[in-house]
Amino acid sequence: MADDLDLNLLRVFDALMDTGSVAEAAVRLHLSAPATSRALGRLRRAMNDPILVRAGQGLVPTPFAQRSASRVKAVLVAAAELQADPVGDDPRAWHRTFSIRLNDALVPVLAPRLTHQATAKAPGVRLRFVAQESKEPDLLRDGSIDLDIGVAGPPPPDVHVLRLFTDSFVAVVAADSELGRSARLTLDDICARPHISASRRGLAQGPLDDALERIGRRRHVAAVVPSYAVGALMVLEDDSICLVPHITAAHLLRRGVPLRCHEVPVSLPAADVEVRWHRRVDEDPASLWLREQVNDAVHSALPLTSQPL
Repeated sequence: MADDLDLNLLRVFDALMDTGSVAEAAVRLHLSAPATSRALGRLRRAMNDPILVRAGQGLVPTPFAQRSASRVKAVLVAAAELQADPVGDDPRAWHRTFSIRLNDALVPVLAPRLTHQATAKAPGVRLRFVAQESKEPDLLRDGSIDLDIGVAGPPPPDVHVLRLFTDSFVAVVAADSELGRSARLTLDDICARPHISASRRGLAQGPLDDALERIGRRRHVAAVVPSYAVGALMVLEDDSICLVPHITAAHLLRRGVPLRCHEVPVSLPAADVEVRWHRRVDEDPASLWLREQVNDAVHSALPLTSQPL
């Protein structure tokens, strides 16, 4: 029954969902493994659900547990916020974690800059970067993430948005390849050479295919990978092409990755990169501080987009 649940049990539930292991949850909670196992038994009785079930050598959450995980985390966050903050609004005295959902193209560009800034200005702050497995706003609503940075459609009324910059796609190839030594990338190159498609959803088709179809052409996608950085690194091993955002390509070049960037010889839509947050934290000092750090990191990265191809 719900009356049997308390915050300590919910903390056990949260640790079990994060680790998928009784032993690892016990270490995180500073409990013994038998005590954590007994707490799991109490959770099962209170929630009327197995919570974790055996799958091979490990444990996996039940559908009910998966649905409940974000709500339990939100309850724990809300409970923590009920306690007065003894250090006030001075970031240098904070000891907390911010969770940021970040588009994979921006991870190599913004994550290091944000981490460097946070370490310098708030040494007790930890940043947790969350993969953009979806663009739904539910994690902002329940407090599982503090900010969402990427490209998305029109926001719901309860989510605030700030446009950070507009980016476009470029084609990257290995610098020492035949395409890397070419002065430019032609439409015939685009259609004749194999492509690496970067898509978190595993899609092989995209705006480039739509543009080619309009002029009666097509390309061959040889592989689909989950991130732009992986796609850019894959072209180093073959005479192939990968389309990545300009800011990502410029960052990799600046870090010495032996790539060559070419303009795409067909017109592709640009993308507005935005930061989003829930309206309940619009005036929250910590959220304001975090958004300022994002702005600073973006402004330090934007000169990358002005570099020549």
